[in-house]
Amino acid sequence: MRNEHFILATAGHVDHGKSALVKALTGTDPDRLPEEKARGITIDLGFAELNLARPNGEAFHVGIVDVPGHEDFVRNMIAGVGSIDLALLVVAADDGWMPQTEEHLQILVYLGLQQIVVALTKSDLGNTDRVTAQIWEKLAGTPFSNCQIVPTSVRTGEGLEDLKHALATELANLPPPRDVGKPRLFVDRAFTLRGIGTVVTGTLTGGTLRIGDTIFVQPKGISARIRSLQTHGRDVDVVEPGTRTAINLPDLKIGTDVKRSDVITTRRFEPTSTLDVVITRSARSPRTVPIKLGTSAYIHHGTNRVLAKMIFAEAQSLAVGESAVAQLRLDGPLLAFVGDQVIVRDASEQHTIAGGVVFNTDSNPKDFRQTHEITHLAPRAVAPRDIDLAVWTEIARTGVIEPSRLLERSHFSALEIATALRRLSDHGEIFLSDNVGAKMLVWLDLRERAARIIDTAHRTHPERSGLELGELRGELQPISPAVFDGLIVDLCRTDFVRAGSVIARRSHRASLPPDLKAAAEKIRAALSVKPFDPPGRESIATKNDAAFRFLIDDGEVVELASEVVLLRENFEQMKAQVVEFISRNGPSTASQLRENLGTSRRIIIPFLEYLDRIGVTQRIDDSRQLREPKSEAVARQ
Repeated sequence: MRNEHFILATAGHVDHGKSALVKALTGTDPDRLPEEKARGITIDLGFAELNLARPNGEAFHVGIVDVPGHEDFVRNMIAGVGSIDLALLVVAADDGWMPQTEEHLQILVYLGLQQIVVALTKSDLGNTDRVTAQIWEKLAGTPFSNCQIVPTSVRTGEGLEDLKHALATELANLPPPRDVGKPRLFVDRAFTLRGIGTVVTGTLTGGTLRIGDTIFVQPKGISARIRSLQTHGRDVDVVEPGTRTAINLPDLKIGTDVKRSDVITTRRFEPTSTLDVVITRSARSPRTVPIKLGTSAYIHHGTNRVLAKMIFAEAQSLAVGESAVAQLRLDGPLLAFVGDQVIVRDASEQHTIAGGVVFNTDSNPKDFRQTHEITHLAPRAVAPRDIDLAVWTEIARTGVIEPSRLLERSHFSALEIATALRRLSDHGEIFLSDNVGAKMLVWLDLRERAARIIDTAHRTHPERSGLELGELRGELQPISPAVFDGLIVDLCRTDFVRAGSVIARRSHRASLPPDLKAAAEKIRAALSVKPFDPPGRESIATKNDAAFRFLIDDGEVVELASEVVLLRENFEQMKAQVVEFISRNGPSTASQLRENLGTSRRIIIPFLEYLDRIGVTQRIDDSRQLREPKSEAVARQ
């Protein structure tokens, strides 16, 4: 047996019986405000629970959001229908199709809803055949042209069971609400209860919440911990997507920390003040005046609304029945995901004028009108649930991506994204490693650039063992640490090798050019005059730093400290003499060892510290004693 959670919202003209129908179906009066009781109309959102059962054992737990129908409260209506699975469009038999019926229908279409049930209320008054025909006529050409229309009467009880059956049938055809590991709760109420503290409510989408979870209030980014959870008045430990949810957040204050219009998440997402969208205007819109480039309008998203300026990519205006790519430059930040739907209402907040689908949440106003940006990303709006399209367009736009951060603000799970990346990799369209992915042509070009830089370093400085990684990264800037690390790993799979902080061709062997060979001979000679007490590096190197570095990298010279160096053969003799002396005499001081070697304090101190580092000796108070024997490879570090 499956228990599935869904959200249903009412829609329709004022006084068509939405709240009365909800009460008849659930036993709960969704009108909770005194003013609503006094005026007899719904002003704000109301909530109820409906449990439906199917003969096959499936159970549907339906959270109902009852929305206001009056034209003055469309803003509240939009806040209630932003995260729903099914709509119950209510049309009264005595009035038929009315202006707010039409506006609510257009809002449902703009939000991308695919299924509704129509409740023909007040059927006891007659006139149902004429109004049913009118409804079919109005729904023609919409996604709901084949929906069920159920005559009902709350006064007589007619049709209520038929309506429940119709709702259960539609819900059975819906996929369960998705859990993509990115829970979002758009706050529609925030209040304080005595002895409990702050409580926020909303419809949960995209993931689960648990008692004890750390949450973030977006867009502020304030964190808090969930003390308790409820759904429809019942205490629960876990809430799933598609559930009306109340969260107790006692550490937060209403207004300053959290309020209606905020979003609750379990990850700290980056909000944005610029969104790229495809804007669509219904051909049925009563507002026939074109929307001009630069028009300011209110953008409704979730339970929030923000004033924004609309900038079209190519058009100078948008007429009814048309669509256009646009950038929304918001007056305040929003937490939007790729694939989210928005509603556009005019600046006077009197008319719904368009709807939109977000296809880019990382928009840059300077790049917006560049054709390649639009070409790559705008197709997402046509198929917002196509994971392969979303992943490929993101890679095509940026060239190189970090898989762990790809499409963070989207309706896709990490597993879905990883699977899509693997498919592209298997087809040879992208390069993919744990921390980086890239369009194959872009990656091959990056590899070639890196190879050319390394080869140039080999030609310019053949005496070096390779190129420092820091120098290579500087030449490749801008490049992120993750991408650079992935590049080095990929290079070293084939023709290159990394040793510490240096990378080189496998075939490269450091060699002194003719002009440095004489310098190397001078260094060898200088270090051989007094083998155990040679002069300081600075007095020898002056103009021979490259030759010195070569001899050190090649192992012919041992660098004890920045200014203290020994020829390898002399170092080995000194080491052997120290080992013999301590073996014969036991723990020995630096002074005793210095006298035995016939060297100076300038040499003996860094020399002994070096032996300590490579595991030959260890210091105990002022003496040195031998460590356990190490392998010859370790001793020659």
